[in-house]
Amino acid sequence: MLNVFTLANGRLFQEEIDRPEDLPPVNPVWVDLEDPTPEEKGWIAARFNLFIPQDIIDDDLEESARFYEEEGAIHIRSDFLIDDDETPRNVRVAFILHNNVLFSIHREDLPVFRLLRMRARRIPALIEDSKDVLLKLYDADAEYSADALEGIYDELEKVSKRVLQDEVNDQAAAEALAAIARQEDLNGRIRRNVMDTRRAVSFMMRARMLNAEQFEESRQILRDIDSLDSHTAFLFDKINFLMDATVGFININQNKIIKIFSVASVAFLPPTLIASIYGMNFQAMPELNWSWGYPFAVVLMVASAVTPFWYFRRKGWLN
Repeated sequence: MLNVFTLANGRLFQEEIDRPEDLPPVNPVWVDLEDPTPEEKGWIAARFNLFIPQDIIDDDLEESARFYEEEGAIHIRSDFLIDDDETPRNVRVAFILHNNVLFSIHREDLPVFRLLRMRARRIPALIEDSKDVLLKLYDADAEYSADALEGIYDELEKVSKRVLQDEVNDQAAAEALAAIARQEDLNGRIRRNVMDTRRAVSFMMRARMLNAEQFEESRQILRDIDSLDSHTAFLFDKINFLMDATVGFININQNKIIKIFSVASVAFLPPTLIASIYGMNFQAMPELNWSWGYPFAVVLMVASAVTPFWYFRRKGWLN
């Protein structure tokens, strides 16, 4: 899918391109390619004299290939977060600044891109050139990461109430561990995302490609990202605490089961001893000349089994 964005009266207008004749005659500020076909890449090469490599959004790029300048065009590779309830993930996006036009290439639609398009249509004078588009994308990405962190706070609060206030059985503990694992994965992806955004913004500042106003906006984005780092670190500590607490409750439940078997084995040891003694093949058994001998042995076995349970209960070991 090929979308072209032009500025008119301070607002950003979007146009979906289905054929090369639909490309605007004037240079737009932003050309967005979502999972582009080789044919659409050919349209870009013919219209803007820009060749887009086939492996431009591969995930196995070297670190040196993420930010560089080549033939007057600036290339930036960044990861953007998708906070999906089922499979949260980071999506690689390739940016190319060429002749004052920003080209973005990615495999799927991103919430940050939708957010910027909505704001640019409603807020006049939000974007003035292609570099503003890139900075606003990184600004929206930091804001999107902050919203995702708030969602983690809410989910961990639910898990905390379930683990620390309610009685935790094995099923509840398993559900809590699954929820904690999901939030830990999302928190890690957010931390990676803000780290990548910090590197990209720092590269733009070092490359001296920004004017004074854009440079100050970049510094504000970096300050926002720095504030997110402390939140991610706190969430990692909270996740570890809830994980340890949940595992502790699982161990307590398992210890209760082992405790039952331990008490039962100790309590039934005296009856087993009595039964083994009376079951021996003596030539002269004392109870043979006594009609109540075997009933007495049975009563003795029951008493020897009940007495340990009574003692354990009095000590509170069965609670």
